[in-house]
Amino acid sequence: MNEWIEEFIGVERDLGTYSFTADEIVKFATKYDPQRFHVDPEAARKSNFGALCASGWHTTSVWMRLNVEDMKSVVKAAMARGEKPPQFGPSPGFENLKWLKPVYAGNTIRFTRTIKNVRALKSRPGWSMMQMCSAAYNQRDEKVLEFDSAALIALPE
Repeated sequence: MNEWIEEFIGVERDLGTYSFTADEIVKFATKYDPQRFHVDPEAARKSNFGALCASGWHTTSVWMRLNVEDMKSVVKAAMARGEKPPQFGPSPGFENLKWLKPVYAGNTIRFTRTIKNVRALKSRPGWSMMQMCSAAYNQRDEKVLEFDSAALIALPE
Protein backbone atom coordinates (compact mmCIF):
# COMPACT_ATOMS: atom_id res chain seq x y z
CA MET A 1 0.00 0.00 0.00
CA ASN A 2 1.09 3.57 -0.67
CA GLU A 3 2.73 5.29 2.31
CA TRP A 4 0.89 8.52 1.56
CA ILE A 5 -2.55 7.04 2.27
CA GLU A 6 -1.56 4.92 5.28
CA GLU A 7 -1.60 7.92 7.63
CA PHE A 8 -5.29 8.50 6.83
CA ILE A 9 -6.63 4.95 7.27
CA GLY A 10 -8.75 4.57 10.38
CA VAL A 11 -8.53 8.25 11.30
CA GLU A 12 -11.76 10.22 11.51
CA ARG A 13 -11.23 13.37 9.46
CA ASP A 14 -13.26 16.44 10.37
CA LEU A 15 -14.67 17.95 7.17
CA GLY A 16 -16.11 21.05 8.85
CA THR A 17 -19.42 22.31 10.15
CA TYR A 18 -22.55 23.79 8.64
CA SER A 19 -25.39 25.69 10.30
CA PHE A 20 -28.82 24.95 8.85
CA THR A 21 -31.14 27.95 8.64
CA ALA A 22 -34.90 27.82 8.20
CA ASP A 23 -34.68 29.69 4.88
CA GLU A 24 -32.10 27.27 3.46
CA ILE A 25 -34.09 24.25 4.66
CA VAL A 26 -37.24 25.50 2.95
CA LYS A 27 -35.39 26.52 -0.23
CA PHE A 28 -33.70 23.11 -0.61
CA ALA A 29 -36.82 21.12 0.25
CA THR A 30 -39.06 23.15 -2.04
CA LYS A 31 -36.82 22.20 -4.93
CA TYR A 32 -35.83 18.62 -4.02
CA ASP A 33 -37.94 17.15 -1.18
CA PRO A 34 -41.20 19.10 -0.69
CA GLN A 35 -42.58 17.34 2.36
CA ARG A 36 -44.61 19.41 4.83
CA PHE A 37 -42.11 19.14 7.69
CA HIS A 38 -39.37 20.52 5.39
CA VAL A 39 -41.27 23.40 3.74
CA ASP A 40 -43.93 24.61 6.19
CA PRO A 41 -42.89 25.58 9.74
CA GLU A 42 -46.46 25.38 11.08
CA ALA A 43 -47.11 21.97 9.51
CA ALA A 44 -43.72 20.82 10.78
CA ARG A 45 -44.64 21.92 14.32
CA LYS A 46 -47.74 19.69 14.11
CA SER A 47 -45.80 16.73 12.64
CA ASN A 48 -44.04 13.98 14.54
CA PHE A 49 -40.80 16.02 14.19
CA GLY A 50 -42.26 18.96 16.14
CA ALA A 51 -40.37 21.64 14.18
CA LEU A 52 -39.00 22.48 10.76
CA CYS A 53 -36.23 20.04 9.86
CA ALA A 54 -33.87 19.60 6.94
CA SER A 55 -34.35 16.95 4.32
CA GLY A 56 -31.95 14.07 4.81
CA TRP A 57 -30.83 14.73 1.25
CA HIS A 58 -29.98 18.31 2.25
CA THR A 59 -27.80 17.04 5.10
CA THR A 60 -26.16 14.50 2.80
CA SER A 61 -25.51 17.10 0.09
CA VAL A 62 -23.74 19.34 2.60
CA TRP A 63 -21.52 16.38 3.53
CA MET A 64 -20.67 15.93 -0.16
CA ARG A 65 -19.79 19.60 -0.63
CA LEU A 66 -17.51 19.58 2.41
CA ASN A 67 -15.98 16.27 1.32
CA VAL A 68 -15.12 17.66 -2.13
CA GLU A 69 -13.69 20.83 -0.55
CA ASP A 70 -11.54 18.65 1.72
CA MET A 71 -10.27 16.57 -1.21
CA LYS A 72 -9.31 19.79 -3.01
CA SER A 73 -7.42 20.96 0.10
CA VAL A 74 -5.51 17.65 0.27
CA VAL A 75 -4.43 18.09 -3.35
CA LYS A 76 -3.50 21.73 -2.80
CA ALA A 77 -1.46 20.91 0.35
CA ALA A 78 0.44 18.12 -1.44
CA MET A 79 1.29 20.47 -4.30
CA ALA A 80 2.41 23.20 -1.86
CA ARG A 81 4.85 20.67 -0.35
CA GLY A 82 6.16 19.90 -3.82
CA GLU A 83 4.59 16.42 -3.80
CA LYS A 84 2.56 14.74 -6.48
CA PRO A 85 -1.04 14.79 -5.21
CA PRO A 86 -3.52 11.92 -5.34
CA GLN A 87 -6.04 11.95 -8.15
CA PHE A 88 -9.60 11.41 -6.97
CA GLY A 89 -11.95 9.59 -9.30
CA PRO A 90 -15.64 8.77 -9.33
CA SER A 91 -17.59 6.94 -6.67
CA PRO A 92 -19.48 3.74 -7.41
CA GLY A 93 -22.05 4.86 -4.85
CA PHE A 94 -22.96 4.45 -1.21
CA GLU A 95 -24.79 2.01 1.03
CA ASN A 96 -26.10 1.73 4.56
CA LEU A 97 -27.39 5.32 4.53
CA LYS A 98 -29.08 6.19 7.83
CA TRP A 99 -30.64 9.47 8.85
CA LEU A 100 -30.59 8.86 12.59
CA LYS A 101 -31.97 12.12 13.99
CA PRO A 102 -33.67 15.16 12.49
CA VAL A 103 -31.57 18.21 11.67
CA TYR A 104 -33.57 21.22 12.80
CA ALA A 105 -33.32 24.85 11.75
CA GLY A 106 -30.59 26.39 13.89
CA ASN A 107 -28.60 23.15 14.27
CA THR A 108 -24.89 23.24 13.52
CA ILE A 109 -23.74 19.92 12.14
CA ARG A 110 -20.15 18.59 12.12
CA PHE A 111 -19.30 16.28 9.21
CA THR A 112 -16.65 13.54 9.15
CA ARG A 113 -15.10 10.88 6.92
CA THR A 114 -13.01 7.86 7.90
CA ILE A 115 -11.08 5.87 5.31
CA LYS A 116 -11.46 2.22 6.25
CA ASN A 117 -9.54 0.45 3.52
CA VAL A 118 -7.74 1.04 0.23
CA ARG A 119 -7.17 -1.80 -2.21
CA ALA A 120 -5.46 -1.78 -5.58
CA LEU A 121 -7.66 -2.50 -8.58
CA LYS A 122 -6.42 -5.24 -10.88
CA SER A 123 -8.76 -4.00 -13.60
CA ARG A 124 -7.36 -0.43 -13.55
CA PRO A 125 -3.60 -0.35 -12.99
CA GLY A 126 -2.52 2.65 -10.96
CA TRP A 127 -5.96 3.05 -9.36
CA SER A 128 -7.29 1.88 -6.01
CA MET A 129 -10.72 1.65 -4.40
CA MET A 130 -10.96 3.70 -1.23
CA GLN A 131 -13.68 2.50 1.17
CA MET A 132 -14.99 4.99 3.70
CA CYS A 133 -17.56 5.49 6.40
CA SER A 134 -18.97 8.94 6.91
CA ALA A 135 -21.01 10.61 9.61
CA ALA A 136 -22.49 13.86 10.84
CA TYR A 137 -23.08 15.03 14.42
CA ASN A 138 -25.26 17.77 15.86
CA GLN A 139 -24.12 20.34 18.42
CA ARG A 140 -24.86 17.83 21.22
CA ASP A 141 -22.49 15.35 19.51
CA GLU A 142 -25.41 13.08 18.61
CA LYS A 143 -24.94 11.24 15.33
CA VAL A 144 -27.55 12.42 12.82
CA LEU A 145 -26.24 10.77 9.63
CA GLU A 146 -24.08 7.81 8.65
CA PHE A 147 -23.28 5.90 5.49
CA ASP A 148 -20.59 3.82 3.80
CA SER A 149 -19.14 4.81 0.45
CA ALA A 150 -16.26 4.20 -1.89
CA ALA A 151 -14.29 6.19 -4.46
CA LEU A 152 -11.53 5.59 -6.93
CA ILE A 153 -8.16 7.13 -6.13
CA ALA A 154 -4.87 7.16 -8.00
CA LEU A 155 -2.17 7.44 -5.36
CA PRO A 156 1.13 9.22 -5.98
CA GLU A 157 4.10 6.97 -6.55
